[in-house]
Amino acid sequence: MSIHIHQTAIEQDMTYAIEMRDRQSPLMRRYRSAPQDALIIDSARTSSELASPLHPFYSSVTFGDGVPTRQAIGVHRAVGGESDFPNPGELLSAAIAGCLDCTTRIIANRLGIHLTHLEINVDAKVDVRGTLQVDRDVAVGFQSIDIDVKISAGSGVSKSQLNMLIKGAEASCVVLQTLRNPPLINLSTNSSSK
Repeated sequence: MSIHIHQTAIEQDMTYAIEMRDRQSPLMRRYRSAPQDALIIDSARTSSELASPLHPFYSSVTFGDGVPTRQAIGVHRAVGGESDFPNPGELLSAAIAGCLDCTTRIIANRLGIHLTHLEINVDAKVDVRGTLQVDRDVAVGFQSIDIDVKISAGSGVSKSQLNMLIKGAEASCVVLQTLRNPPLINLSTNSSSK
């Protein structure tokens, strides 16, 4: 991960009434006394509701259960698709960028660091010869992921404080740490034929 820090003397125009300490402290106390309450399940599902399962280029994914959001997804042109909707690799890149962004904002709020700019760019690189089985020596999967963080804060925040903020966010980012320490993955199949 490369981190570019740009510091500016411009103070943040707005202060936010939301204090993460006020929201997180009661949760932290609860999770210490009832660790089972800390286990949450994030979910997503695909369905053939919007695109026929016979169509090889398109599907849709629904994120979450509480306030479900549906996103059309497509196949990258590098493997024969049209690249006209986000593809799964872009969704993975978005998950990394989104998680690191949110984690950085939360920690900055807890530390009282007034951010004036935050931008996370993620580039996931894959050699598609593996998935297309053109070359069996090429692993199926992303070979590297580059994350570029651009961050600025108001006056009085040192470069070392911003570096500490990013290191803390990196260590607490669930998606990033999941990729670095992969969990056990169970795949079950419920199939039928007519």
